[in-house]
Amino acid sequence: MRIAVDCMGGDLGPAEMVPGALRAAGECEAGIVLVGDENVIRRHLNAVEGGPAAQIDIVHAPTTISMDEDPLAAVRHKRDSSLVVAARLVREGSAEAMVSAGSTGALVAVGALSVGRLPGVSRPVLATPIPTVSGACVLLDVGANPDCKPEHLLEFAALGSAYASSLLKLDRPRIGLLSNGTEPSKGNAVTVAANKLLAQSSLNFIGNVESRSVLFGAADVVVTDGFTGNILLKSMEGVGSAIFDMVRQAAMGSARSKIGALLMKPSLKQVKRRMDYSEYGGAPLLGLAGLLVKAHGSSNRKAFASAVRVTSDLLGSGITQKMAEACRVQNESCETEVSRGD
Repeated sequence: MRIAVDCMGGDLGPAEMVPGALRAAGECEAGIVLVGDENVIRRHLNAVEGGPAAQIDIVHAPTTISMDEDPLAAVRHKRDSSLVVAARLVREGSAEAMVSAGSTGALVAVGALSVGRLPGVSRPVLATPIPTVSGACVLLDVGANPDCKPEHLLEFAALGSAYASSLLKLDRPRIGLLSNGTEPSKGNAVTVAANKLLAQSSLNFIGNVESRSVLFGAADVVVTDGFTGNILLKSMEGVGSAIFDMVRQAAMGSARSKIGALLMKPSLKQVKRRMDYSEYGGAPLLGLAGLLVKAHGSSNRKAFASAVRVTSDLLGSGITQKMAEACRVQNESCETEVSRGD
């Protein structure tokens, strides 16, 4: 297995992407292909203590797609950019997967245009695991599709169910639709219509879930549009960081609180680790013929290494084949419903 790594994307660029990929190379079974400006990559490789690993290869890509560029136009015109070249390696079979911390829009565009969608998939969707008090759940979409139709949310649910089955080892993941109330009539027009579609599907749909219930394990898979999902994800990241800052300030308030903080330190570290996005790696773009993984835009080398390791684990689990099977089953189910209606 080989993973193509976009070294030029993300807020921190190759200074963090290259060491992160190098760290992951020593911890995962897949070979690593670094994609980007070769001179820049070699400079950062040589700066890493111990030097590059034997399984590291470099593919030169002289240009970069920035975060503020129009995604579709950039993908079409910057064919020698690191992100497009990495996706081309997947399409041509020179790599089985790619990882990028660059523009989400550009990754979605290159996935659809270059790698291609699975049969029956109209839109690829970004899914990410998030911690809950009882373990974890899968949240999708977290940024690929800001505007959705009800049938898109049904499609996301089928892909999310297959992903959760593989990731969380569940036979029938509970699917929840994010809304502002648990009643089927709550939400905007898209949510209400999506609720009806999900209720009629063969998925294990448990109804609407509210955002306050997500972290308490209300569902194994939480489905929403990319705009709402991205806001929810970043809100949870911000709240988690703010709470730990408040706890730290309170712990320094008196001698008694300092002693209590010292006793609680191991437990607090464990909670902080569970809430740390850098521990969870990247979000796979589900519904494509190949595996594309989006790392956090602000990833440092630790977070990027986690994203590469997650990609390697997903490849080993056969996630692409499982997605294809989920799409086939969902398509057959839809065809059966249509024939019944006729």
